[in-house]
Amino acid sequence: MCGIVGLFLKDKALEPQLGALLTDMLITMTDRGPDSAGIAIYGAPAAGTSKLTVQSENPDEDFASLASVLQPLVGGPVSVERRDTHAVLTVPAGKSEHVRNQIKSVAPTVRVMSFGDSLEIYKEVGLPRDVATRFDLTSMSGTHGIGHTRMATESAVTTLGAHPFNTGSDQCLVHNGSLSNHNTLRRKLQREGIHIETMNDSEVAAAYLTWKMQNGATLGEALEQSLDDLDGFFNFVVGTKDGFGVVRDPIACKPAVMAETDQYVAFGSEYRALVNLPGIDTARVWEPEPATVYFWTHGKTETPSKKAA
Repeated sequence: MCGIVGLFLKDKALEPQLGALLTDMLITMTDRGPDSAGIAIYGAPAAGTSKLTVQSENPDEDFASLASVLQPLVGGPVSVERRDTHAVLTVPAGKSEHVRNQIKSVAPTVRVMSFGDSLEIYKEVGLPRDVATRFDLTSMSGTHGIGHTRMATESAVTTLGAHPFNTGSDQCLVHNGSLSNHNTLRRKLQREGIHIETMNDSEVAAAYLTWKMQNGATLGEALEQSLDDLDGFFNFVVGTKDGFGVVRDPIACKPAVMAETDQYVAFGSEYRALVNLPGIDTARVWEPEPATVYFWTHGKTETPSKKAA
């Protein structure tokens, strides 16, 4: 049992409140996942730069020298902005994936949580309220984000095992459920050159979507294809640079609820995660249907698509 939340903002006036709104939603789901917690925030990209979020068990030592270690790799300036055990690295545009691929060899105790142009991921072991306080998540602004509270059932309780999982540039996923074919699929994806760090089945789901989108699928198409290729029970909430998607498996035994107003689209494992959102009393609230893909992108309205039985 885990708790997942997501918030996609249509109204720019709410963007300064994104971190606070998501944090409140996440804390409400604490009893569904007290082991670890995480939030992905999509902020405005800065012209000419890309970024990575990294984590260290020894941040005082590792982050002090990280910029000087990485600058020769990228041939340009690198800045480090620390938040507790995490830091946001700003690098020249288009260099974030290159740094992600090289960082283990030059800074082996630093672990990459996310990379891209607008995505930042903060996650740690502990209660959602404590994790949110450590990273000052309530102060963060952005256009959309997703979050997760984890109750581990298979893999270990670690920072790397916490959600969200980022396996492609500006793409991440949170998951409630369990996949039965993740080991076979992990080996296939690794042969295809997809980067996978852990033995967590949810990271395989994220990597699967990365693989599909790298091969030309849209987010909606990748989610539709996951219904054929992933075995098990799942609710997925997925973020991309400008999009937000939701899908449930055909049996749909994991709880889920969505709400939409003129200001936002929201997802929660339970309705109580949504009760403090502005305008929730007049929102359109519904339970997402089984085997149905819902997705939204900024500047475009999307129509949910249902997989044929």
